[in-house]
Amino acid sequence: MLTLNNVSVGYKGLPAVQDISFRIDKGEIVSLIGSNGAGKSTIVKTIAGLLHPWKGEVLFKDAPIHQTQPYEIVKIGISMVPEGRRLFGRLSVLDNLLLGAYAVRSKADVEKYLQSVFDLFPILKERQGQRSETFSGGEQQQLAIGRGLMSNPSLLILDEPSLGLAPKLVSEIFSIVKDINARGVTVLLVEQNVYEALDISARAYVLQTGRIVMEGQGQELLKSDMVREAYLGM
Repeated sequence: MLTLNNVSVGYKGLPAVQDISFRIDKGEIVSLIGSNGAGKSTIVKTIAGLLHPWKGEVLFKDAPIHQTQPYEIVKIGISMVPEGRRLFGRLSVLDNLLLGAYAVRSKADVEKYLQSVFDLFPILKERQGQRSETFSGGEQQQLAIGRGLMSNPSLLILDEPSLGLAPKLVSEIFSIVKDINARGVTVLLVEQNVYEALDISARAYVLQTGRIVMEGQGQELLKSDMVREAYLGM
């Protein structure tokens, strides 16, 4: 579904990631793990069209998208839930969700996607008139994910969805990710919470200082000495 071939990109002439190559197959949960500053968010922004590669290519369903604008990326089926949630705090839950469907032309489809989000997150239906800034961190993350699903993506990118959440809420968020995937959505999960991410992922890539240093099945990487020492404190 998605392929990065030898992608290098950075900021103001300074490279952030170099010669990155990886793939995501339809129906998978794939994790991109690494410490803060490793380049994970740079890769996500490149896929989403917020950055354009200095070299290399990004292919979505075999079509190049690395020079495509972000609003067009959403239209072709890629949605990103950004790090830090980035909700519109003074707007209601419903308005935040509807903004996620700006590229959907059919009112019937918008209503269908809205009901699907409400099925996944009942609290959003119960409190759809409430301002999002009054939500707890876990509730805001549910809203951010729900907004990302409102464009009916075939690929959902989650950038640090567990950031700043209590351990119990972290487990709930990863359970939700599995539910979304079970509904047919392919997921790219970008995380510092390595154990939880690898536990639910079919495959994963380990990023260090802008380069992929290891890849494999999620359960295999959990057993890797390098991963256990560097990220799990074992």
